[in-house]
Amino acid sequence: MHYEGAIYRPPSEAYSLIIQVTVGCTHNKCTFCSMYKADKFKVKPLEIVLADLQEARQRYRNVDRIFFADGDALCLSTDKLTYLLETTTATFPECTRIGAYGRPGQILSKSEEELIALRERGLGILYIGAESGSDEVLRRVNKGETADEIIKAVQKVEKAGIAASVTFISGLGGKELTTEHAVQTGKMISAMGASYVGLLTLILEPSAPLYADARAGIFEQLTPLETLEELETILQHSNCTSETVFRSNHASNWLVLKGTLPQDKEAMLEQVRFAKTDSRVLRAAKQRGL
Repeated sequence: MHYEGAIYRPPSEAYSLIIQVTVGCTHNKCTFCSMYKADKFKVKPLEIVLADLQEARQRYRNVDRIFFADGDALCLSTDKLTYLLETTTATFPECTRIGAYGRPGQILSKSEEELIALRERGLGILYIGAESGSDEVLRRVNKGETADEIIKAVQKVEKAGIAASVTFISGLGGKELTTEHAVQTGKMISAMGASYVGLLTLILEPSAPLYADARAGIFEQLTPLETLEELETILQHSNCTSETVFRSNHASNWLVLKGTLPQDKEAMLEQVRFAKTDSRVLRAAKQRGL
């Protein structure tokens, strides 16, 4: 397999076949992110991707799921994506789902008909990093997209019949913007109608630009208790009208939560409130990671 650089995939794609169709991220300017910092973005030659598909077919007897890496495979033209999806499903007829990361801007650049065509050819899920529902937080971390653009992108994906799995980062606003980050994130979860919502907790690595700000005291990270209070506020303002699977079980999280909104909202809030009174239910600091 012709992998280049560090390969990243969503936790739910842990057992998927990874086919790298691009290298790096088209944006790669988010201050909280340490991924792809050493990789210059490029689209991999089609013949290399096709060779990897054939090699994987010879190596693996059964492939249930496939993930197109790296950071934004959706930047490819619809014609190229269509060809790759058709070739992939023909090579692996047993595959039940193909997934990829998708930046909201790339999603919005495609028509609803194009997204439907991709879904019909096997694209079953798009992973979208929303990070925050607050425009001010998004601006400060140099996300390059607004809250409104993110909401519209998620709605567009879901309307096309593709599941959207949207990630937010607890603590991304720091102490200064924790309330705004939490309230607006809850409101975004309510508005966008995603199939899945995942909550991570901010962990800064030295290669992330925000790391230097944290070391200098410019950006103040939340304590575990403050993170729980923020999580409580996010849930309080998450008033979903359609079912959204909610997970806060990433290795970075202090508290593991699993439920479906809106029906499990109160039960999850009770778990958070209990955790605020008994830290023994929290993940140990040494067990947290990205």
